[in-house]
Amino acid sequence: MMRILFIALVVAVGCRLLLGKWPWEYLQTRSRGGKEIDRARRLLGVSPKASEREIREAHRRMAAILHPDRGGSTAKLAEVNAARDLLLALLPQNTIDQEPPEPPQ
Repeated sequence: MMRILFIALVVAVGCRLLLGKWPWEYLQTRSRGGKEIDRARRLLGVSPKASEREIREAHRRMAAILHPDRGGSTAKLAEVNAARDLLLALLPQNTIDQEPPEPPQ
């Protein structure tokens, strides 16, 4: 019994070291929203910590490639636009826009 527990422990630690996740993390299902966000990031080729500027540059690059006037399709361009909109909506709003107005004097 101890041998089986030891082997399970070694496999779990090996999985964590080699793959970066514990084995039980692979059993969790991701929400639909999480999958859509990952798909949008892959489509635009940006990292999870991408800034607004990086997202917009990646969108411009992909839109130039997939634009219908350059041989792309309207559906693909709409998909790239939706990915940009989704990722920009997830970014925290600019703090300048959220500052309260100055009190009157």
